[in-house]
Amino acid sequence: MELINATAMQAAYTQGMDKSGRESLVVVIKGTFKLPLDGSPPVLQEQQVPLVEADVYLDEPGLSACLYESDFAPYKPRCDVLLNGSAYAPNGQPVKELDTRIKVAGIDKTVRVVGNRLWYADAGSIGRTFAEPFNVMPIHYGRAFGGIDDFTQDENKRDAYMDNPVGRGFHRFLQDKLIHHTPLPNTEEPGQPIKKPDGQYHPMAYGTLGRGWPQRAKFAGTYDQHWIDKVFPFLPDDFDEQYFQAAPMDQQCSHLQGGEWVELHNLTPTSLTRFQLPAIDLPVVFFKKRDEDQHARAVIDTLLIEPDMGRFSLVWRVSEPLKRNMFEIPQVLVGKMSKAWWRARTLGKTYYPGLHKIRSTEAEHE
Repeated sequence: MELINATAMQAAYTQGMDKSGRESLVVVIKGTFKLPLDGSPPVLQEQQVPLVEADVYLDEPGLSACLYESDFAPYKPRCDVLLNGSAYAPNGQPVKELDTRIKVAGIDKTVRVVGNRLWYADAGSIGRTFAEPFNVMPIHYGRAFGGIDDFTQDENKRDAYMDNPVGRGFHRFLQDKLIHHTPLPNTEEPGQPIKKPDGQYHPMAYGTLGRGWPQRAKFAGTYDQHWIDKVFPFLPDDFDEQYFQAAPMDQQCSHLQGGEWVELHNLTPTSLTRFQLPAIDLPVVFFKKRDEDQHARAVIDTLLIEPDMGRFSLVWRVSEPLKRNMFEIPQVLVGKMSKAWWRARTLGKTYYPGLHKIRSTEAEHE
Protein backbone atom coordinates (compact mmCIF):
# COMPACT_ATOMS: atom_id res chain seq x y z
CA MET A 1 0.00 0.00 0.00
CA GLU A 2 1.20 3.52 -0.81
CA LEU A 3 0.84 6.35 1.68
CA ILE A 4 0.99 9.81 0.10
CA ASN A 5 1.89 12.39 2.74
CA ALA A 6 1.06 15.89 1.48
CA THR A 7 1.89 17.50 4.83
CA ALA A 8 5.14 18.62 6.45
CA MET A 9 4.45 16.22 9.33
CA GLN A 10 5.10 12.53 9.96
CA ALA A 11 2.54 9.98 8.75
CA ALA A 12 2.34 6.19 8.71
CA TYR A 13 -0.19 3.40 8.99
CA THR A 14 -0.83 0.18 10.86
CA GLN A 15 -3.56 -2.43 11.13
CA GLY A 16 -6.09 -2.52 13.95
CA MET A 17 -8.67 -5.02 15.14
CA ASP A 18 -11.79 -4.59 17.27
CA LYS A 19 -13.37 -7.08 19.69
CA SER A 20 -15.38 -8.73 16.93
CA GLY A 21 -12.21 -9.47 14.96
CA ARG A 22 -12.99 -6.84 12.31
CA GLU A 23 -9.76 -5.38 10.96
CA SER A 24 -9.18 -1.77 10.00
CA LEU A 25 -6.50 0.34 8.39
CA VAL A 26 -5.29 2.95 10.88
CA VAL A 27 -3.50 6.10 9.73
CA VAL A 28 -1.47 8.08 12.27
CA ILE A 29 -0.14 11.62 11.73
CA LYS A 30 2.22 13.43 14.09
CA GLY A 31 3.19 17.08 14.02
CA THR A 32 5.86 18.61 16.26
CA PHE A 33 5.74 22.34 16.96
CA LYS A 34 8.02 24.85 18.65
CA LEU A 35 6.75 25.74 22.11
CA PRO A 36 6.06 29.50 21.98
CA LEU A 37 7.11 30.90 25.37
CA ASP A 38 5.96 34.37 24.28
CA GLY A 39 2.43 33.26 23.36
CA SER A 40 2.97 33.65 19.61
CA PRO A 41 1.27 31.19 17.20
CA PRO A 42 3.08 27.82 17.17
CA VAL A 43 5.00 26.84 14.05
CA LEU A 44 6.16 23.43 12.91
CA GLN A 45 9.69 22.45 13.82
CA GLU A 46 11.96 22.04 10.84
CA GLN A 47 13.06 18.67 12.23
CA GLN A 48 9.93 16.61 12.88
CA VAL A 49 9.99 14.01 15.67
CA PRO A 50 9.45 10.51 14.22
CA LEU A 51 6.44 8.43 15.15
CA VAL A 52 7.22 6.19 18.13
CA GLU A 53 7.05 2.52 17.14
CA ALA A 54 7.81 0.99 20.56
CA ASP A 55 7.49 2.25 24.12
CA VAL A 56 10.48 4.28 25.34
CA TYR A 57 11.46 4.25 29.01
CA LEU A 58 13.53 6.53 31.21
CA ASP A 59 15.77 3.59 32.11
CA GLU A 60 15.15 -0.17 32.17
CA PRO A 61 11.92 -1.09 30.33
CA GLY A 62 9.10 -1.99 32.69
CA LEU A 63 11.11 -0.95 35.75
CA SER A 64 11.27 2.78 35.07
CA ALA A 65 8.91 5.52 33.97
CA CYS A 66 7.60 5.36 30.39
CA LEU A 67 8.50 8.55 28.54
CA TYR A 68 6.90 7.78 25.18
CA GLU A 69 4.26 5.19 24.41
CA SER A 70 3.94 3.82 20.89
CA ASP A 71 2.01 6.17 18.61
CA PHE A 72 0.33 3.22 16.88
CA ALA A 73 -2.66 2.64 19.14
CA PRO A 74 -5.57 1.42 16.99
CA TYR A 75 -8.01 3.87 18.58
CA LYS A 76 -8.37 6.31 21.48
CA PRO A 77 -11.94 7.21 22.49
CA ARG A 78 -10.66 10.38 24.20
CA CYS A 79 -7.63 12.67 23.97
CA ASP A 80 -4.55 12.11 26.12
CA VAL A 81 -2.85 15.28 27.39
CA LEU A 82 0.67 14.39 28.52
CA LEU A 83 3.69 16.36 29.67
CA ASN A 84 7.32 15.31 30.03
CA GLY A 85 9.19 18.06 31.82
CA SER A 86 10.34 19.71 35.02
CA ALA A 87 9.28 22.17 37.69
CA TYR A 88 11.02 25.56 37.51
CA ALA A 89 11.44 27.84 40.52
CA PRO A 90 9.98 31.30 39.75
CA ASN A 91 12.58 33.90 38.77
CA GLY A 92 15.31 31.31 39.17
CA GLN A 93 15.23 31.65 42.97
CA PRO A 94 15.59 28.29 44.77
CA VAL A 95 12.50 27.00 46.57
CA LYS A 96 11.77 24.00 48.78
CA GLU A 97 8.38 23.33 47.19
CA LEU A 98 6.04 24.78 44.59
CA ASP A 99 2.87 23.95 42.69
CA THR A 100 2.92 23.22 38.98
CA ARG A 101 -0.23 23.31 36.90
CA ILE A 102 -1.51 22.51 33.42
CA LYS A 103 -4.78 23.77 31.96
CA VAL A 104 -6.29 22.85 28.60
CA ALA A 105 -9.75 21.93 27.29
CA GLY A 106 -11.36 21.40 30.68
CA ILE A 107 -8.30 19.71 32.19
CA ASP A 108 -6.94 21.55 35.22
CA LYS A 109 -4.32 19.58 37.13
CA THR A 110 -1.88 20.66 39.83
CA VAL A 111 1.15 18.69 40.98
CA ARG A 112 3.06 19.83 44.06
CA VAL A 113 6.82 19.45 43.68
CA VAL A 114 9.08 19.17 46.74
CA GLY A 115 12.86 19.20 47.05
CA ASN A 116 14.86 16.07 47.84
CA ARG A 117 14.09 14.48 51.23
CA LEU A 118 14.93 11.26 53.04
CA TRP A 119 13.05 9.07 55.47
CA TYR A 120 14.70 8.73 58.85
CA ALA A 121 13.83 5.95 61.24
CA ASP A 122 15.00 5.43 64.81
CA ALA A 123 13.57 3.19 67.52
CA GLY A 124 10.35 2.71 65.59
CA SER A 125 9.82 6.43 65.00
CA ILE A 126 9.65 7.45 61.33
CA GLY A 127 10.06 11.01 60.07
CA ARG A 128 11.26 13.08 57.12
CA THR A 129 14.26 15.32 56.63
CA PHE A 130 13.70 18.91 55.56
CA ALA A 131 13.33 19.45 51.82
CA GLU A 132 16.40 20.72 49.98
CA PRO A 133 15.98 23.87 47.86
CA PHE A 134 15.92 23.41 44.08
CA ASN A 135 15.84 25.48 40.91
CA VAL A 136 14.71 22.72 38.55
CA MET A 137 13.17 19.36 39.45
CA PRO A 138 12.20 16.61 36.97
CA ILE A 139 8.57 15.46 37.08
CA HIS A 140 7.86 11.84 36.20
CA TYR A 141 6.49 8.71 37.85
CA GLY A 142 9.97 7.67 38.92
CA ARG A 143 9.85 10.61 41.37
CA ALA A 144 6.24 10.04 42.46
CA PHE A 145 5.11 7.96 45.45
CA GLY A 146 5.41 4.23 44.90
CA GLY A 147 8.12 1.77 44.04
CA ILE A 148 9.10 -1.74 45.05
CA ASP A 149 9.82 -2.66 48.65
CA ASP A 150 12.70 -5.06 48.04
CA PHE A 151 15.01 -3.73 50.73
CA THR A 152 15.13 -7.03 52.63
CA GLN A 153 16.84 -10.27 51.66
CA ASP A 154 13.72 -12.19 52.72
CA GLU A 155 11.72 -12.72 49.52
CA ASN A 156 8.58 -13.29 51.60
CA LYS A 157 8.83 -9.73 52.88
CA ARG A 158 8.75 -7.86 49.60
CA ASP A 159 5.95 -5.87 48.05
CA ALA A 160 5.17 -3.32 45.35
CA TYR A 161 2.99 -0.24 45.16
CA MET A 162 0.96 -1.40 42.18
CA ASP A 163 -0.45 2.04 41.26
CA ASN A 164 3.14 3.10 40.57
CA PRO A 165 5.74 0.33 40.88
CA VAL A 166 8.46 2.57 39.36
CA GLY A 167 8.22 5.29 42.03
CA ARG A 168 9.98 5.94 45.32
CA GLY A 169 9.21 6.29 49.01
CA PHE A 170 7.03 3.19 49.53
CA HIS A 171 7.81 0.69 52.29
CA ARG A 172 5.42 -2.04 53.40
CA PHE A 173 7.68 -3.45 56.11
CA LEU A 174 8.61 -0.77 58.62
CA GLN A 175 12.00 -1.78 59.95
CA ASP A 176 14.32 1.07 60.88
CA LYS A 177 17.33 -0.29 59.01
CA LEU A 178 15.32 -0.79 55.82
CA ILE A 179 13.73 2.66 55.81
CA HIS A 180 16.42 4.96 57.19
CA HIS A 181 17.94 7.35 54.63
CA THR A 182 15.88 6.12 51.67
CA PRO A 183 14.40 8.83 49.41
CA LEU A 184 10.92 10.28 49.54
CA PRO A 185 9.09 11.19 46.35
CA ASN A 186 9.46 14.68 44.87
CA THR A 187 5.80 15.01 43.87
CA GLU A 188 2.65 15.09 45.96
CA GLU A 189 -1.06 15.72 45.61
CA PRO A 190 -1.82 19.23 46.95
CA GLY A 191 -3.24 18.96 50.46
CA GLN A 192 -2.05 15.36 50.84
CA PRO A 193 1.53 15.50 52.14
CA ILE A 194 3.35 12.18 52.22
CA LYS A 195 4.01 11.33 55.86
CA LYS A 196 3.98 7.53 56.04
CA PRO A 197 6.06 5.11 53.95
CA ASP A 198 3.24 2.55 54.04
CA GLY A 199 0.46 5.06 53.30
CA GLN A 200 -1.95 5.21 50.37
CA TYR A 201 -1.19 8.20 48.15
CA HIS A 202 -1.98 9.15 44.56
CA PRO A 203 1.19 9.00 42.42
CA MET A 204 1.48 12.48 40.91
CA ALA A 205 3.02 13.18 37.51
CA TYR A 206 1.94 14.32 34.05
CA GLY A 207 3.31 11.41 32.04
CA THR A 208 2.25 8.01 30.73
CA LEU A 209 0.75 5.34 32.97
CA GLY A 210 2.22 1.85 32.70
CA ARG A 211 0.18 -0.55 30.57
CA GLY A 212 0.03 -3.10 33.38
CA TRP A 213 -0.81 -0.71 36.19
CA PRO A 214 -4.31 -1.22 37.64
CA GLN A 215 -5.47 2.23 36.46
CA ARG A 216 -5.27 0.83 32.90
CA ALA A 217 -5.29 -2.93 33.37
CA LYS A 218 -8.89 -2.82 34.62
CA PHE A 219 -9.92 -1.98 31.05
CA ALA A 220 -7.93 -4.81 29.42
CA GLY A 221 -10.59 -7.47 29.89
CA THR A 222 -10.63 -11.02 31.25
CA TYR A 223 -8.10 -13.57 29.98
CA ASP A 224 -9.31 -16.80 31.58
CA GLN A 225 -9.79 -20.39 30.39
CA HIS A 226 -13.00 -19.42 28.58
CA TRP A 227 -11.07 -16.81 26.64
CA ILE A 228 -8.33 -19.33 25.82
CA ASP A 229 -10.84 -21.97 24.67
CA LYS A 230 -13.46 -19.82 22.92
CA VAL A 231 -12.11 -16.37 22.05
CA PHE A 232 -8.33 -16.46 21.50
CA PRO A 233 -6.70 -14.86 19.48
CA PHE A 234 -9.31 -12.08 19.61
CA LEU A 235 -9.87 -9.57 22.39
CA PRO A 236 -12.14 -10.61 25.28
CA ASP A 237 -15.75 -9.45 25.29
CA ASP A 238 -15.15 -7.16 28.26
CA PHE A 239 -12.18 -5.36 26.69
CA ASP A 240 -12.65 -1.59 26.88
CA GLU A 241 -10.90 0.72 24.38
CA GLN A 242 -10.25 3.04 27.30
CA TYR A 243 -7.22 0.78 27.80
CA PHE A 244 -5.47 2.55 24.92
CA GLN A 245 -5.52 5.86 26.82
CA ALA A 246 -2.00 6.44 28.14
CA ALA A 247 -2.85 9.41 30.38
CA PRO A 248 -4.50 9.23 33.82
CA MET A 249 -8.20 10.04 33.89
CA ASP A 250 -7.63 13.62 35.06
CA GLN A 251 -5.54 14.26 31.93
CA GLN A 252 -8.12 13.06 29.40
CA CYS A 253 -10.64 15.16 27.49
CA SER A 254 -12.77 14.98 24.36
CA HIS A 255 -10.81 14.89 21.11
CA LEU A 256 -9.15 18.27 20.62
CA GLN A 257 -10.32 20.40 17.70
CA GLY A 258 -7.37 22.79 17.53
CA GLY A 259 -7.48 26.37 18.72
CA GLU A 260 -7.64 25.46 22.42
CA TRP A 261 -5.55 27.52 24.83
CA VAL A 262 -2.89 25.83 26.97
CA GLU A 263 -1.56 27.20 30.26
CA LEU A 264 1.60 25.95 31.95
CA HIS A 265 2.42 27.18 35.45
CA ASN A 266 5.98 26.77 36.77
CA LEU A 267 6.68 24.25 34.03
CA THR A 268 8.92 26.59 32.01
CA PRO A 269 11.64 29.10 33.02
CA THR A 270 9.14 31.93 32.37
CA SER A 271 6.85 30.64 35.18
CA LEU A 272 3.66 31.15 33.13
CA THR A 273 3.44 30.04 29.52
CA ARG A 274 0.22 30.43 27.58
CA PHE A 275 -0.29 29.47 23.93
CA GLN A 276 -2.98 28.37 21.51
CA LEU A 277 -2.95 25.01 19.78
CA PRO A 278 -2.85 25.17 15.99
CA ALA A 279 -6.10 24.52 14.14
CA ILE A 280 -5.19 22.25 11.24
CA ASP A 281 -7.71 20.62 8.95
CA LEU A 282 -6.34 17.18 8.15
CA PRO A 283 -8.31 15.31 5.47
CA VAL A 284 -7.49 11.68 4.71
CA VAL A 285 -8.70 9.83 1.60
CA PHE A 286 -8.77 6.04 1.39
CA PHE A 287 -8.62 5.07 -2.31
CA LYS A 288 -10.19 1.65 -2.83
CA LYS A 289 -9.79 -0.91 -5.61
CA ARG A 290 -13.47 -1.75 -6.03
CA ASP A 291 -15.55 0.31 -3.63
CA GLU A 292 -16.12 4.03 -3.48
CA ASP A 293 -13.25 6.11 -2.11
CA GLN A 294 -13.72 7.17 1.49
CA HIS A 295 -13.06 10.76 2.59
CA ALA A 296 -12.44 11.25 6.32
CA ARG A 297 -10.99 13.71 8.83
CA ALA A 298 -8.28 12.68 11.27
CA VAL A 299 -8.89 13.69 14.89
CA ILE A 300 -6.42 14.79 17.57
CA ASP A 301 -6.23 12.16 20.29
CA THR A 302 -2.83 12.93 21.83
CA LEU A 303 -1.13 16.14 22.98
CA LEU A 304 2.40 15.73 24.33
CA ILE A 305 4.09 18.83 25.75
CA GLU A 306 7.86 18.80 26.33
CA PRO A 307 8.83 22.20 27.76
CA ASP A 308 12.43 21.18 28.53
CA MET A 309 12.89 20.51 24.81
CA GLY A 310 10.96 23.59 23.72
CA ARG A 311 8.37 21.61 21.76
CA PHE A 312 4.98 19.95 21.76
CA SER A 313 3.45 17.29 19.52
CA LEU A 314 -0.06 16.56 18.29
CA VAL A 315 -1.12 13.13 17.07
CA TRP A 316 -4.07 12.70 14.70
CA ARG A 317 -5.69 9.32 14.00
CA VAL A 318 -8.29 7.95 11.61
CA SER A 319 -9.26 4.43 10.57
CA GLU A 320 -11.16 2.69 7.80
CA PRO A 321 -12.80 -0.75 8.29
CA LEU A 322 -11.58 -3.51 6.01
CA LYS A 323 -13.72 -6.18 4.41
CA ARG A 324 -10.91 -8.69 4.00
CA ASN A 325 -7.41 -7.17 4.14
CA MET A 326 -5.53 -3.91 3.60
CA PHE A 327 -4.74 -4.77 -0.03
CA GLU A 328 -8.24 -3.56 -0.92
CA ILE A 329 -6.91 -0.03 -0.24
CA PRO A 330 -3.94 0.47 -2.59
CA GLN A 331 -3.41 4.12 -1.72
CA VAL A 332 -4.06 6.64 1.07
CA LEU A 333 -3.71 10.41 0.83
CA VAL A 334 -2.96 12.44 3.94
CA GLY A 335 -3.46 16.19 3.62
CA LYS A 336 -4.54 18.40 0.74
CA MET A 337 -3.42 18.11 -2.89
CA SER A 338 -3.79 20.64 -5.68
CA LYS A 339 -6.61 20.67 -8.22
CA ALA A 340 -4.03 19.69 -10.85
CA TRP A 341 -3.18 16.54 -8.89
CA TRP A 342 -6.85 15.56 -8.62
CA ARG A 343 -7.43 16.30 -12.30
CA ALA A 344 -4.48 14.12 -13.32
CA ARG A 345 -5.76 11.32 -11.09
CA THR A 346 -9.25 11.53 -12.60
CA LEU A 347 -7.74 11.29 -16.09
CA GLY A 348 -5.53 8.37 -15.09
CA LYS A 349 -2.36 10.35 -15.74
CA THR A 350 0.80 10.79 -13.71
CA TYR A 351 1.08 14.11 -11.94
CA TYR A 352 4.54 15.67 -11.70
CA PRO A 353 4.57 18.04 -8.72
CA GLY A 354 7.63 20.00 -9.78
CA LEU A 355 8.94 21.87 -6.76
CA HIS A 356 6.28 20.55 -4.41
CA LYS A 357 7.72 18.32 -1.73
CA ILE A 358 5.54 15.24 -1.41
CA ARG A 359 6.74 12.22 0.39
CA SER A 360 5.48 8.80 -0.55
CA THR A 361 6.23 5.94 1.78
CA GLU A 362 5.54 2.27 1.39
CA ALA A 363 6.86 1.12 4.77
CA GLU A 364 4.29 -1.14 6.35
CA HIS A 365 3.92 -1.13 10.14
CA GLU A 366 2.93 -4.43 11.57
